[in-house]
Amino acid sequence: MDKNKIYFQLVWGALLVLMGIAFFFQIPQAMHRIKSIESSTLEIGFIYFCLYLIDLGLIVGGVKKIHANYKSLKRQNTNNE
Repeated sequence: MDKNKIYFQLVWGALLVLMGIAFFFQIPQAMHRIKSIESSTLEIGFIYFCLYLIDLGLIVGGVKKIHANYKSLKRQNTNNE
């Protein structure tokens, strides 16, 4: 893979992790607004679960992307030397 593409993927992975962290701190504020709407406790629990699952997906996906592309970049640098 081209080095520029690998660097782009590394930046993309870092952005995914940063968005996951930011979203983690945004969930309680969003839930405060959602709780103001009349709904049952079961629905609120399900919304919490879904939001944290999305957050986990962002963080894990970003870390996987960083790890895979960093290994690829390291392997490519080893082959060039």
